[in-house]
Amino acid sequence: MFAGFYDEIHEEFREVVREFVAREVTPHYRRWDAEHRMDRSLWEAAAENGLLGLAVGEEHGGMGLDDYRYRMVIDEELARADALAVGLAFHLHDDWVLPAVLRFGTDAQRETWLPRFMDASFITSVAWTEPGAGSDLRGVRTKAVRDGDDYLISGQKTFIGNGITGDGALVLARTDGSSGRGGAESFSLFLVEKEGNPGYRAGTQLDKMGLKASDTAELFFDEVRVPAENRIGDEGQGLAMITQLLPQGRLAVAASAAVVAGQVLEETLRYVRDRSAFDSPITEYQNTRFRLAEQQVALEATQHYVAETVRRFNVGELDVVAASKAKMWASERAKDAADVCLQLHGGYGYILEYPVAQAYLAVRLLTIFGGTSEILRETVAADMLS
Repeated sequence: MFAGFYDEIHEEFREVVREFVAREVTPHYRRWDAEHRMDRSLWEAAAENGLLGLAVGEEHGGMGLDDYRYRMVIDEELARADALAVGLAFHLHDDWVLPAVLRFGTDAQRETWLPRFMDASFITSVAWTEPGAGSDLRGVRTKAVRDGDDYLISGQKTFIGNGITGDGALVLARTDGSSGRGGAESFSLFLVEKEGNPGYRAGTQLDKMGLKASDTAELFFDEVRVPAENRIGDEGQGLAMITQLLPQGRLAVAASAAVVAGQVLEETLRYVRDRSAFDSPITEYQNTRFRLAEQQVALEATQHYVAETVRRFNVGELDVVAASKAKMWASERAKDAADVCLQLHGGYGYILEYPVAQAYLAVRLLTIFGGTSEILRETVAADMLS
């Protein structure tokens, strides 16, 4: 989809991914969508094919594929199979939680956790948002109270992807003992395991409008005992670390948005070439041609933008402002593309068995997840006016 973007080695990797998707995803995806969760066997198959923990280094048994183009190849092949929810679940694990351990974990933590990120024995969630605190993480009320060599974590999280099927979560909790809106050093990050912790409980699965195959739930923590050695980084540095994790997380959303926009336009082109209205192919109508042209230009601009953002990430130059710009642009363009393409499908675009309808529901999340477009505009504006 991204012309001139990939090297031969990425295309070789694509063949592995394409075979994996055809064998392990496509035959089951409709059932997962209906059941609102994916089988554990999917994660195990992904592990067997080397598709989890791409960035884990060879010293921990990984391949050290920190070139983000590999991650995008997976997105593209899942988009071709209309299996976008699988990509979202993988992103949570690989682009939000794994980097926290890679960047801020101790040697002992990396030795313990990284192999489990790759072998599907520890599927993770990002447990930051709460009922009263979405993008405003300083409003988090979940508390972690020191108790000897442990912490006792109590609180509630919401909108947690992989929340039901996952084995643990990267939890943001208040460690300064205060209440109300927190300060810069009020919070810490913990990697919390579900197994052996009866106080760690997933609530009812949330019924989303799209991406249903990826389970989403509330999480409840009732004095969950977490060893201090499971704290990631220093106490009080949770928000500072999240700020450093945001570039990759937001790049993940921007890349997904560009991939979805390209796929939905490709499918729409196939549809309009075969469709007629009033005894004429709808491609002969000026409105169809103009809307397609607009979307093609917007897509190419987005692809170039995302490609440059990936390049900056790969050389270690991507900061939170640049990633926020890319996410804001790409997710809003994907939303526009899905809307236009659905309209060009006419009544069929409203039928859920058509990929454009699924894409329309899916892309609506992309302007919210990982920081709403409104939050991103504030980030960009603050940087402009500083």
